Amino acid sequence: MKVVRIHSYGGPEQLRYEDVDPGAPGVGEAFVRHTAIGVNFADLHNREGRYPLPHLPHVLGGEAAGVVEAVGPGVTQVKVGDRVAYAAGGPKFAPGSYAEGRMFPAERLIRVPDEIDDVSAAALFTKGLTAQYLIRSVYRVQAGDTILVHAAAGGVGQFLAQWANHLGARVIGVVSSREKAEIAAANGCRHVILAGDPDIPGRVRSLTGGEGVPVVYDSVGKDTFETSLDCLRPHGLMVSFGSASGRVPPFDIFALNAKGSLSVTSAAFAWFVRSREELLSRAADVVDVVLKGAVAINVNQRFALKDAADAHRALESRRTVGSTVLLP
Repeated sequence: MKVVRIHSYGGPEQLRYEDVDPGAPGVGEAFVRHTAIGVNFADLHNREGRYPLPHLPHVLGGEAAGVVEAVGPGVTQVKVGDRVAYAAGGPKFAPGSYAEGRMFPAERLIRVPDEIDDVSAAALFTKGLTAQYLIRSVYRVQAGDTILVHAAAGGVGQFLAQWANHLGARVIGVVSSREKAEIAAANGCRHVILAGDPDIPGRVRSLTGGEGVPVVYDSVGKDTFETSLDCLRPHGLMVSFGSASGRVPPFDIFALNAKGSLSVTSAAFAWFVRSREELLSRAADVVDVVLKGAVAINVNQRFALKDAADAHRALESRRTVGSTVLLP
């Protein structure tokens, strides 16, 4: 079976297209033959060692869709022939999706409805589940809210903006180019600000009667952290859920008082899908908004599995829009 894995941390040149023996499913496991594989920014962090892998060499990737080809002893959650998808996350569910197939705990597999094709399913659940817990649990977005979303033309950004718009919120999106501004505007953002604007907080306050927003969703990290805080209204919540530009440096927690008694949280995927029940409940919410047409799954980049390094280069250069998938 062909896989893409790394033997040492570093740049895209570390990705190797190699053969491995998949073995046979153990107790509680299913073997999923992949039909499409999702690419996420966390994959780059794994590759660079910012999110360390359990060991090296190791296959990258945390998301895929496919068909169950075999099940191990004790598996009742899925059966051979089921169309499924998964989103790995946390120490018990390590990366490994950049492959023609893989073993995965059956209890973490999500059945894919017939209305959603394989490519869409491969790009759906990491981003969709992330958006779901961000706007339904971390901060419960309500009709009438005005919220700020960084990287609004990206995979999670588009999902967040469309879903929040569906809920009746007004979305301000921040993007890195005019081309991406048009895409963000077409995907739920009422207002779009370019990341190079010298006074993003001023623009946000002009759109909110001088008050600021109750919540900022920030997946960029180091480059946008202070700006995000300055966009919040008193008692506002800064939600940091990614570090595309690097880790946020240490800061003085008492500075939050001076800015309006603000709150900051780091919302990690694994803590919001801890049980199968929670996973399936959130996944059902994601599928519901997709089937209703409230959220479109925009897969704008496709690469062959063997060209995963090119996919990483495109993502790092911010040339991608929406979601990216690999095809085995």
